[in-house]
Amino acid sequence: MNISFLEIAQIELEDAIAFYNREASGLGEAFLTEVLYALDRIRMLPEAWHPCSRRARRCRTRRFPYGVIYQIRTQEILVIAVANLHRKPDYWKDRVKG
Repeated sequence: MNISFLEIAQIELEDAIAFYNREASGLGEAFLTEVLYALDRIRMLPEAWHPCSRRARRCRTRRFPYGVIYQIRTQEILVIAVANLHRKPDYWKDRVKG
């Protein structure tokens, strides 16, 4: 199943990578690796992760306080947010219906 991102979710991912790269050399790449690993887990078992709303689910990264918020669509998985779970955890809910 294909995975696509809302534009704002892609920006969140890029901003988080840049933030971690400013914190320590290579940390942004480690963050990206964690997100890619989460996306692989979502692709393999899309319904296995925690529901956060009627249509959205959340898969947490292991090393970083982030979750990949996504919806299972007919032909794809749509990433709604790459969310820092320590900051306003439900801020993304206005991006989805339900």
